[in-house]
Amino acid sequence: MSTDNPVGGDTPKQFGSYEVVSLLGRGGMGEVFRAHDPRLNRDVAIKTLPAEFASDPARLSRFQREARTLATLNHTNIAAIYELEESATTSYLVMELVAGGTLADWLVRTGALAFDDAIRIAVQVAAALDAAHQKGIVH
Repeated sequence: MSTDNPVGGDTPKQFGSYEVVSLLGRGGMGEVFRAHDPRLNRDVAIKTLPAEFASDPARLSRFQREARTLATLNHTNIAAIYELEESATTSYLVMELVAGGTLADWLVRTGALAFDDAIRIAVQVAAALDAAHQKGIVH
């Protein structure tokens, strides 16, 4: 991972020309950052492949396959992929930044979903899955 002028801790300041604003989350396949694209003056999400996985051909292949698969989808409930980039230390996806919090954050705030909210979310998820399934993608 790029470590030019860390914003805090292990958080990189930049990925290529993208300026890191904050860490959005961590998971089994890497970290996701909010970043700014100064060329197009927009915020994006950057998903990184950790350095320890970047040297693993199977993990790198899986990450690249995920990017290519997501790039075939175009649906309002699926974040768009803008780029797949590689540096000397990591690979990363540049993708649409979707505004708002996570479902987990919502549940912490509210304690539970109201029935109408649960139905609305389920319909959106089902529509996204249907779009993926129509392209032969199973998640």
